[in-house]
Amino acid sequence: MTQYPEKNIINLAVAGHGGAGKTTLSEAMLYLAGASDRRGKVGDGNTVCDYDPEEIRRKASIAAAVAPLEWKGKKINLLDAPGFFDFEGGMREAMRAADTALIVVSGKDGPSVGTEKAVAAAESRGLSKIFFVNGLCDESARFYRVFEDLKAQFGPSVCPVVVPFIEDGQANIYVNLLEYRAYDYSDGKPVQVSIPDMGDRLEGLRTAIYEAVAETDDALFEKYFAGEEFTPEEVIVGVSKGVKSGTITPVFCGDAMLMRGMEQFMDGLTWLAPSAADHAGEIGMDPDGNPVELTVSSDGAAAAIVFKTVADPFIGKLSYVKVISGKISTETQLMNMRTGATERVGKTVMLTGKKQEDVKYIGAGDIGAIPKLTTTNTGDTLCAPARKVTLDGVDYPGAALSMAIVPKKKGEEDKVAQGMLRLAEEDPTLHFSTNNETHELIVSGLGEQHLDVAVTKLKTKFGVEVTLKDPKVPYRETIRKTVQIQGRHKKQTGGHGQFGDVWIEFSPCDSDGLEFSERVVGGSVPKGFFPAVEKGLRECIVKGPLAGYPVVGLSAVLYDGSYHPVDSSEMAFKTAASIAYRDGLPKAGPVLLEPIGHLKATVPDGNMGDVMGEVNKRRGRVLGMEPAGAGRQTVDAEVPMAEMHDFSTFVRQSTQGRGSFTFEFERYEEAPAMVAQKVIEQAKAAGGED
Repeated sequence: MTQYPEKNIINLAVAGHGGAGKTTLSEAMLYLAGASDRRGKVGDGNTVCDYDPEEIRRKASIAAAVAPLEWKGKKINLLDAPGFFDFEGGMREAMRAADTALIVVSGKDGPSVGTEKAVAAAESRGLSKIFFVNGLCDESARFYRVFEDLKAQFGPSVCPVVVPFIEDGQANIYVNLLEYRAYDYSDGKPVQVSIPDMGDRLEGLRTAIYEAVAETDDALFEKYFAGEEFTPEEVIVGVSKGVKSGTITPVFCGDAMLMRGMEQFMDGLTWLAPSAADHAGEIGMDPDGNPVELTVSSDGAAAAIVFKTVADPFIGKLSYVKVISGKISTETQLMNMRTGATERVGKTVMLTGKKQEDVKYIGAGDIGAIPKLTTTNTGDTLCAPARKVTLDGVDYPGAALSMAIVPKKKGEEDKVAQGMLRLAEEDPTLHFSTNNETHELIVSGLGEQHLDVAVTKLKTKFGVEVTLKDPKVPYRETIRKTVQIQGRHKKQTGGHGQFGDVWIEFSPCDSDGLEFSERVVGGSVPKGFFPAVEKGLRECIVKGPLAGYPVVGLSAVLYDGSYHPVDSSEMAFKTAASIAYRDGLPKAGPVLLEPIGHLKATVPDGNMGDVMGEVNKRRGRVLGMEPAGAGRQTVDAEVPMAEMHDFSTFVRQSTQGRGSFTFEFERYEEAPAMVAQKVIEQAKAAGGED
């Protein structure tokens, strides 16, 4: 592929709700432009952008893919993003590298939650937006209803550019309001025809586009209100200015499966979508925290953002980069601003799905990849050492679901850990950790499908099979009463015997574990044995008397005892202390403590009652609520951790994916008797199985 200057490069994130036809649209564009020699189908598993074995199996995108094409002297880098919420990280990566968001909308279903999320992600990055209403050859498609829904939901900036003429339920003719021409696709290829009689509708649509154009320029504003007609060139330039400034969101339409309306759409992209140079660069930070403005120019010092990583156990690591300024080639020396390490560029490649093509360099505004960068991860900035600058990384959503991951074969824990760390390197929305308390391997992600994909990849890429289960809750135990108890250890064997005798007072306190002290008088226990007594107790508090959970808030005072000048030893006093613990704690009013977390759930206004009811059902306490903007509220609550394992599923189902939440550990509280009894019974049953 030819190298293009930044003014002729369009970076396009293809986003929208799952099933709207994003990958099919990308496939149609690649085929029409000659970038692929056949048009693959998602159902057949042979598309350019869905090449991962899991994408082929699921018939859906699970990661962002890059595929460039050439059209009318422009290079369009397609960034095909997943639409399903469990793979939102891929959509955020595509948006980070794009300058324009192409939001695909189903002509049958209209704007959905995925449409809202894509618009919000584009606006948060200040990207231009373009809608494409897809699937109009479906008899149940209703373009004009969908168009009105888009205007109602996203405001008056939504502006028609290509509209269908529907006759007998068929959308064969498409009217281009920019050119003011109509094209008939009845025989497959577009044929220009006279504009059909659409009655008042056509005039209404033209008025909408003229009003939008008039708002972009004072001279055009005066011309419009003087009643003069705009030329097609003025309309195109006006809409283009509006798209670049964000005041116009054009709407195209067609059917990607049957290739209807595609030529007009791609021509429209080259006219309207901002180039990499138009996007006006980025603001980074120098090492002192001062802002640095970077212009998209190949003449500047090199600076690039790594927006995606592929970590394959066979091929190695591949870092996808968008170059903001300068050029990156094998001669370029790059510094990773996060690590301070210098990275050597072995080669540079352009990607079309999984296919790699070696190139001499990746220029400013362009997207490519660098293999085998050792210390570089997603979100890192690579720049020339002469101009150190850090760019914004990728803004990922927080994990919503955590599960314990259990190898099917014993002894494969290390293999699981290595595989999960590699997968998390590739997908930063996947988190992996070891819970040292429950001795479980924990994997966290965006939902059930997300974790299911991780489990499948563990098997296919790293050869280890695992199952997922609800993670154990890290309960605690403490006491409510003060008791004084003797611990006496006496054992006579041949030669020296063992003798240790202690009196310990156990009482509640406010510590995170054990507070040990002594008030022995008269030397009844020599000072040399105090550490042994403390050590014996510290080893004991790992397991409480009720269900074997760690004990907290325990004060132990050694106040008396006795010793034998020959048979007493550190080991004997350590054992005596453990006997005192074993006999004393069951008499000290032991109780089970459960972890309580702080929940912040942000949901649409209409779901407030559902969420508050669910919090109460899960033994939680609503602390308050506050407006979160855009018709949303944030519910503030405290909920026991044991009740939260499937809360992410509830939020997603009740809000159709519009809601989100964070949940962080706050403190421990005494568990209700019914809960404590159940936990104790489960612990005893598990102990019996062991």
